[in-house]
Amino acid sequence: MTDATMTHAQTPGGSLPRRSLSRRVLPYAMLSPAVLVTLAIVFLPMIQTAWMSLHDYVLFRPNDFEWVGLQNFRTALADEVFWISLGHTVIWMAATIPAQLLLGLATAMLLNQHFPWRPLARALIIIPWALPSVVIALMWVWIYDSNYGVANEFLLRLGLIRQAIPWLADPDTALGAIILTLTWQGFPFFAVMILAGLQSIPKSYYEAASIDGASAWRQFWHITLPGISGVMMTAVLLRLIWVANSFDVIFVMTGGGPGYATYTLPLYAFVKARTNLDFGYGSAIAVLFTMLLMVVVVIYLRRTGKAVE
Repeated sequence: MTDATMTHAQTPGGSLPRRSLSRRVLPYAMLSPAVLVTLAIVFLPMIQTAWMSLHDYVLFRPNDFEWVGLQNFRTALADEVFWISLGHTVIWMAATIPAQLLLGLATAMLLNQHFPWRPLARALIIIPWALPSVVIALMWVWIYDSNYGVANEFLLRLGLIRQAIPWLADPDTALGAIILTLTWQGFPFFAVMILAGLQSIPKSYYEAASIDGASAWRQFWHITLPGISGVMMTAVLLRLIWVANSFDVIFVMTGGGPGYATYTLPLYAFVKARTNLDFGYGSAIAVLFTMLLMVVVVIYLRRTGKAVE
């Protein structure tokens, strides 16, 4: 049998090339719906926001869509409230994420131990994360209430304060109170993620370390932390993005007040667009914040990548 005959026998009617082509095209065809949906609900609004940030677009003047270039960005950089909101955003992220991480780590270490009702405890710990943000915000508004709130009653009975404190009405305590609220809401995410990482560490590592005489602290430092480092880095990155963009709890609890005491950049952009109907300026603030967040994420990824290496 000649080579031509063999080739013709292997590819009757050219079916083999067509089959190979279909196999190459099939993954792209399967992914195309997800890509199209992502483009429709993520990237197109991002492009629209960037485009609106270059215009003077106020909703009660819908026919006045004037090109202003970078004027909205220059206005934002000269806006005192913008810098106040940026400072609060930095404090918000720098305090909330480490607090959630440490509390989630402690909770995961506890839930990884054997004790009665452990399945029930694991189910209950997820409740703060599962509740809607509006429900959590309203619940903590009641807790912080200066007249009948649980927080003041508890502290008064312990003798830690002498009179009720208006937690959300005082500029000195409002931001800290909201940080505590979001810490309580978000720590179960870290707990569940870290618990999954803990359960993936082989028990034989700890048994070998115990035989060698390693203390509990050395086991934690040399076995547990390296074993969950990848999970923790991923969880911190996700929470970094989510916390930075979160403003629903703040909006429900204080609306950004008193004054500008609890303003963050996402909330400021939302208020400008929603209350003032100034979508051009609000979009410019959102674009600036997105760029700053991207810088933070890139720095974090580079530093964590070097740490892993």
